[in-house]
Amino acid sequence: MATREAAPRPTGLHHLEAFLEMMSAERGASPNTLAAYRRDIEEYAGFLASKGSDFEKAGAAEVRGYLSELDARGFAASSAARRLSAVRQFHRFLFSEGVRSDDPSGIVSAPKRRQPLPHILSEAEVDRLLATAEARVGTADSLPAMLRSARLAALLETLYASGLRVSELVTLPASAARPELRMLLVRGKGSKERVVPLTERARDAIARYVTLRREAEGPASPFLFPSFGETGTLTRQAFARDLKELAAAAGIAPSRVSPHVLRHAFASHLLQNGADLRVVQQLLGHADISTTQIYTHVLEERLKALVAEHHPLAKA
Repeated sequence: MATREAAPRPTGLHHLEAFLEMMSAERGASPNTLAAYRRDIEEYAGFLASKGSDFEKAGAAEVRGYLSELDARGFAASSAARRLSAVRQFHRFLFSEGVRSDDPSGIVSAPKRRQPLPHILSEAEVDRLLATAEARVGTADSLPAMLRSARLAALLETLYASGLRVSELVTLPASAARPELRMLLVRGKGSKERVVPLTERARDAIARYVTLRREAEGPASPFLFPSFGETGTLTRQAFARDLKELAAAAGIAPSRVSPHVLRHAFASHLLQNGADLRVVQQLLGHADISTTQIYTHVLEERLKALVAEHHPLAKA
């Protein structure tokens, strides 16, 4: 019966003890911090030993190889970057102590964090949200209940039609209710102004809400969507809470729905249906198109579908 070959034992761990002593005495590192450094450097030592190397001989290739192994093991970029930070501090210590004449970790770049894809609702799910909001207006049993439902429906229609930030949405001026208004002039981040469209559905929902508000004889407000309390403007938190409650009623997990998710849906659904990335950038109010490029995965899927459907060799 074959025996498993033992993993090579790391060497040079006395350097680690000297490093930890320095971190404790000179930098006042806590016991938890010292324990974390010990784990990270011992793991690094084990990797070097498996490659026939050690602290004194390792080069930049071995440091990069260690990061590649972490990636292969499924480590998040942030976790790998923390381990690289420990390795760098350790190699700087070896250099400062004269153990080595160089620092092989100095030219190794930290792992780049993958930008998370935005949470997206499908077009069908957005339709369910809008339909549920609309149904509540029709089934309300009192004017206050109808007004509250109409406000939420108008907020949703406006948000999905324009892709506004929630802070921009809840502070829209009362003048946005003008029936002839086809575009909104929005003052966004950095006081930059942009123009966004209003769909007919959004205009109709706003007009109904404003009519109900007049019937309720609510106090005059400079805002299109004032609160029903004493705070003046509708808060982002209140809108998010109402939206999650609506999502539950529509059969959608509330954790998947927020005002920002609807802004993502606006952008993604535009791209899915043929909009240009630059146009979406302008509508969202992104100063740099690199911010808008989180949606390129949507474009990639659309381009794949177009090639599969229309390229002559794709059907061969």
